[in-house]
Amino acid sequence: MDHLFTVMANRIAGWAGQPFAFIVAAFSVILWALSGPVFGYSDTWQLVINTSTTIVTFLMVFLIQNAQNRDAVALQAKLDELIRATRAARNQFIGIEHLTEKEVDMLRVELEEQYGEEEGEMPPGHAALKRLLARR
Repeated sequence: MDHLFTVMANRIAGWAGQPFAFIVAAFSVILWALSGPVFGYSDTWQLVINTSTTIVTFLMVFLIQNAQNRDAVALQAKLDELIRATRAARNQFIGIEHLTEKEVDMLRVELEEQYGEEEGEMPPGHAALKRLLARR
């Protein structure tokens, strides 16, 4: 079941991200709008577009979340492998994605302080930006 969902989610998400999918969606909305006079702009006419877009949006949220989750896990696995394979890297960083947001933020602050950014000297992140720009 999991494999079937992954294959289906990949195909649908891949198709939904194509320009053709946007054209189909835009054409559908235009066709619906043009049919308004035929149906007298009735409540049922309005309900068709409301229901259709709600259902599509509801289902796409799950497909997009699934794709993002898989991408995030794959990226973390790749980063963990790079950390593991790099002699100078600290292996303690492997798996930090399982920490709470507060713990990760504390780690970030500690790392910035170790790198030489003094607290209160610059706005948060400013020194990191300055270091990145200096690398050019």
